[in-house]
Amino acid sequence: MNHFKNELLKLRYRWSPQQFVADLLAKRWMDAFIPFAMMVTLIIVFGQLIDNYYNPYNIAEMVREFAEFGFVAMAMAFVVISGGIDLSVGSMFAIANFMTVMLFQMFGWPVWLVILAIVVLGALMGACNGVLIGYLKTGAFLTTMVTLIMFRSFVELLDQHFSIKIASFYNESAVLDFLGEGNLFGVPLSVLVLLILFFVGNILLTRSRPGWHVTAIGGARRSARQAGIPVERVIFFTYVISGILSSLGGVVYAARLGSTHALTGQGWEIMALTAVVMGGVSLSGGRGTFGRALIGTLIVMLLLNGILRLGATGAVSSAFLGFILLLAIGLDAKWLKNRHKIIQKIYVVPGYLKLAESPDFQPGSGPPFEINNRLQDVEAIGLDQVEGPEDVILDRQGRLYGSCRQGWIVRFSGPNFSRREIFSRMGGRPLGMAFDKDDNLIVCNGGMGLYGIRPNGEVYKLTDETNRTWWKVNDDSRLVLADDLDIAPDGKIYFSEATTRYEMHEWPVDGVELRGNGRIICYDPATDTTRTIIRNLMFANGICIAHDGQSFLFAETWRCTVKRYWIAGPKKGKIELVLDNMPGNPDNINRASDGNYWLAIAGIMTPIMQLANRMPGFRKRMCKRLPGDEWLFANINRGCILKFSDSGEVLESYWDKDAQSHSMITSMREDRGYLYIGGISNNRIGRIKLENADPNWSGPNNYWGKR
Repeated sequence: MNHFKNELLKLRYRWSPQQFVADLLAKRWMDAFIPFAMMVTLIIVFGQLIDNYYNPYNIAEMVREFAEFGFVAMAMAFVVISGGIDLSVGSMFAIANFMTVMLFQMFGWPVWLVILAIVVLGALMGACNGVLIGYLKTGAFLTTMVTLIMFRSFVELLDQHFSIKIASFYNESAVLDFLGEGNLFGVPLSVLVLLILFFVGNILLTRSRPGWHVTAIGGARRSARQAGIPVERVIFFTYVISGILSSLGGVVYAARLGSTHALTGQGWEIMALTAVVMGGVSLSGGRGTFGRALIGTLIVMLLLNGILRLGATGAVSSAFLGFILLLAIGLDAKWLKNRHKIIQKIYVVPGYLKLAESPDFQPGSGPPFEINNRLQDVEAIGLDQVEGPEDVILDRQGRLYGSCRQGWIVRFSGPNFSRREIFSRMGGRPLGMAFDKDDNLIVCNGGMGLYGIRPNGEVYKLTDETNRTWWKVNDDSRLVLADDLDIAPDGKIYFSEATTRYEMHEWPVDGVELRGNGRIICYDPATDTTRTIIRNLMFANGICIAHDGQSFLFAETWRCTVKRYWIAGPKKGKIELVLDNMPGNPDNINRASDGNYWLAIAGIMTPIMQLANRMPGFRKRMCKRLPGDEWLFANINRGCILKFSDSGEVLESYWDKDAQSHSMITSMREDRGYLYIGGISNNRIGRIKLENADPNWSGPNNYWGKR
């Protein structure tokens, strides 16, 4: 009965929808997905409520109006992303419309010269806002409200003095008519112009340095200034571009209607602001794209068109639009304020794990696990000269390397390793290491991927991505926490990635979740290809090519197991269990000179952790109700070293009984009769003399032969 209950519990938490929801909320494109879904819903609803809603003529007219308003919405979006606002976009649109008609009809200017003049005029109007807000540091809201009034007054003056005169002239232009009413490949030309500007603007905003500057200023203006970004100049040009885009909308509007009116563009600043916020562009700046702005534009156009066709008055439409704007602003503010909190509450999704019973390792329990003092008098190398050497390795010359917290590879050499030097400042967090046949040091770097360091210290990248798992919401193609590796005789590099959900600074949280976020990946230097070969591992950690080169051993830290994966021979592609009865969490695995293997135990499995692993509901409540520094984590402050055979028999153990010399052990290497010990929390590298070990055996020679 208990077994059946445990299986149901395991299935319940294994297929929990909470992880799917959490991954969705964490995606940046979710900001655009909700408006997109709303847009599709409006099209379907209005299509059912309004007769002939899908009439080609109605669609064509709405699309053309969308293009004209789209220019204004993009202008507003660009300024809002930079952390500002431009309430004068509707007035600039109106001036551009009036001047286009007047210059073409009344003065007879050629179309190309009219468009050029309007673009210059739009840039000058935007520059007025840019100088005041960017360089004189006046408030964007009040400044653009004043320029809105000024530009609108200018439109009214133009209408009073020139509207009648303009009506008395009549000029024709096939180019202007084509711009306003023509189609290209079945698409209105005005829409194509808008789409071209959209694609160019989106690339500049998201893939260029000036675009990054705009987003950075919107996100944190003070930090952007401290980073050396010319804040005043960037803000100036955002308003210049806003003026140009608004004016281009006025040109397209004039090309379609060919008339002027004092009320042209009135209220469009509110419509544009509504469209921008509805599309998911944050009013606080630093977040948004032109694509989201255009989605919001289409939503506003659909709402206004649908409400009017349902028989509502203009006043009702304006009131409804105001209500939508208030709702969008409220949702935007609340979402920005609480999004991180919501994701934090639900992102960790604990699973069920029942481990095999741990062996008795207390004094008097008998070999091979019995606690002893074999590491008590271990020799300390580089005491206080190395910080967190997670992995250690020796080269052909007998020089000792340690991967350190600062992003360095530190090398010790000379008599008793007394000479210390920084072999490489590669950055990130170097973890597992291995030498290839050309004596390049291959390194798993947490947060960066798989890198190599040539004998002269030059760093080069091998890979930082793998093939994506198509059924997952999260894009797991980027390497998040590559942690250990080994190299097969054919040169292929097999490395473990502990977790795809948590970064280096939060890796212990994966032990709270226990959902199999780890994987084993193969990089082939011959073809420069990377592919995932094993998935759903609970903190994949420790890789060691077997002595015969036909398979590799790998550790699952949270599952407390060591397994074998066959890379050659009749069992190729199969996985076998090697060890599952261990006192704690296994870490790195390396070869021993006698044909066996060394295994680091990073921490001891306690009864309370075993109980908590079988209670995902308890861990779920813990994550919701307690701050992260009060969560129950695995006991990783006391470890040991095991030696085991190729068949999985544990032969002996090495302990530091009082946990003084090496409280946490993450790696060990045998070399020339000694065992070298590393630990991610240690301030030294340990060394002990091994009895009956081959004094001439070294790792590089064992893998690649002597030179």
